[in-house]
Amino acid sequence: MNLAAVAVPAGFTREGLPFGVTVVGPALSDFALSRFADALSRALPATVGNTGIPIAPAVERPASSRGAQRDVLLAVAGAHLSGLPLNGELTSRGARLVRTARTASDYRFYALAGTAPAKPALVKTPGFSGPGIEVELWTLGREAFGAFVAGVPAPMVIGNVTLDDGRVVKSFLCEPYAVEGSEEITALGGFRAYLAKRAGSR
Repeated sequence: MNLAAVAVPAGFTREGLPFGVTVVGPALSDFALSRFADALSRALPATVGNTGIPIAPAVERPASSRGAQRDVLLAVAGAHLSGLPLNGELTSRGARLVRTARTASDYRFYALAGTAPAKPALVKTPGFSGPGIEVELWTLGREAFGAFVAGVPAPMVIGNVTLDDGRVVKSFLCEPYAVEGSEEITALGGFRAYLAKRAGSR
């Protein structure tokens, strides 16, 4: 039914029988429902059933902890880098820059032919050993991430990329067929270096 639900004890009937209610919300609203259900149960005599034992005080997770579970870390290597033409697709969704990083060595990097604005392609190549590709790590909420991914055009895809420290994060990748006829720029180590080289050759 694409719903979330929480059953909540709600006291006792006049006959002394236990009574409860079920709180229902849309899918993925579990956390909000749980908080509401907890508040509802504590609005009644806060005991464990009919035992008279008090319910333990609520433990609120720090906001930073809750946010960390809701956020997605995304690596970008091309036109979504800060200051470049597509970066607004991230910042308009509340994304925040965390830091720069570098991929593991088994990635090749290409300048896709005929794209405007200029876009690169990151392709995992098992067994290849290169310099790693410079990326920026951005964090954004899960809902914003979903909306962002929905707008990613072919041949780009969002997949998993391994960083040089072993961590695996979400990132732009490219379907291999699209790099045929494109210039390989792996040796430059990043898209900014490629843009600077291209500007200097004009």
